[in-house]
Amino acid sequence: MRFEIITIFPGFFASIFENGVVRRALAEGLVEVGIHDLRDFTHDRHRTVDDRPFGGGEGMVLKPEPLAEALGSLGIAPRAQRVLEHCTPPQVISASQRVVLLSAQGRPFTQALARELASLDRVALLCGRYEGVDERINELYCDMELSIGDYVLSGGELAAAVVVDATMRLIPGVLGNEASSEFESFGVADADIATDIEGVPRSQHGAGGLLDYPHYTRPAEFGGLRAPDALLNGDHGQIRRWRREQQLRKTLANRPDLLESCALSAEDRNILEAMRAEKSR
Repeated sequence: MRFEIITIFPGFFASIFENGVVRRALAEGLVEVGIHDLRDFTHDRHRTVDDRPFGGGEGMVLKPEPLAEALGSLGIAPRAQRVLEHCTPPQVISASQRVVLLSAQGRPFTQALARELASLDRVALLCGRYEGVDERINELYCDMELSIGDYVLSGGELAAAVVVDATMRLIPGVLGNEASSEFESFGVADADIATDIEGVPRSQHGAGGLLDYPHYTRPAEFGGLRAPDALLNGDHGQIRRWRREQQLRKTLANRPDLLESCALSAEDRNILEAMRAEKSR
């Protein structure tokens, strides 16, 4: 898989991509990242990439011409040329690539979207700056507009790094243990995971859109607190039940909105009902 990042600060990504799992994935050729300086696609002595907004207002807006030229240099045509919209349903000519605008106005970036991007061959990430990007670039070229949260950053570079990290770790071979991306917050449901591993019953429970459960390691006792006994007795069934309850408890406490769309069993719903009753006492 290859990421193309278009930015006015290409040096921003040097240290980010030289550490951890991203560095290893790049070194092993599992992922490729191209960093493209937007100023290289300007044609004036000042290498101008922005201008004042029509209608007035604060700040500056990234001009459409350099962005269009940058995308063109990567062989990325406008959407109308990549999508046969006259067909029913519309047919995507280049189904293995997406152009993504990183913007505070975008749809929320989620683990589900990371999995979708991880299935592609190429993703182009446009890093907004100043007051944003000329909307015509969004309309003409972008397949989706993404935001990494309900807050405003000074530019899309941090968001691009988040999208690259969250996406590439889902590509086979990037993580040391393939199951690591299954048993974690926002992971897939139990039905999508093999029941046993080499004949050993799983002690984990697929998140199915919930938050992850708490984790403990040695020593068993620290700061006057002991790790839960359920994790220490070697009973995989009990460990699995405890972890599911903790997933539900964490999600109810920190992200109750996730409960509306995640995969819940009848037992899960009973546990949640008991937790809510306990909380209301």
